[in-house]
Amino acid sequence: QVQLVESGGGLVQAGGSLRLSCAASGRTFSTYAEGWFRQAPGKEREFVATISRRSGSTYYADSVKGRFTISRDNAKNTVYLQMNSLKPEDTAVYYCAGSRTIGLVTTQSTYNYWGQGTQVTVSS
Repeated sequence: QVQLVESGGGLVQAGGSLRLSCAASGRTFSTYAEGWFRQAPGKEREFVATISRRSGSTYYADSVKGRFTISRDNAKNTVYLQMNSLKPEDTAVYYCAGSRTIGLVTTQSTYNYWGQGTQVTVSS
């Protein structure tokens, strides 16, 4: 099993920045990709970004491309999501997830492990 714990959420004004962290513990070697998803009130959970453990390649949803950056620190078993130029529509609960699928994974159903989520609120 892999346990994921997110942190770093909070309240920020539009145009501001936040960095989310996702600390992994347990059988972390069993995951090949990590991703971030978000769920806004009344909406379905959606893909935000993913990173391949092997290659370090990344992929982003169009809505965050150029503003968000996903990265990882293998020594710390931690994945980050740097969020810049935040907009009110970025307000959501952000979830970290780990997948045993090799490559860039954007589909929720292919993720095996999930964190509890962290709230991000962007005020206008």
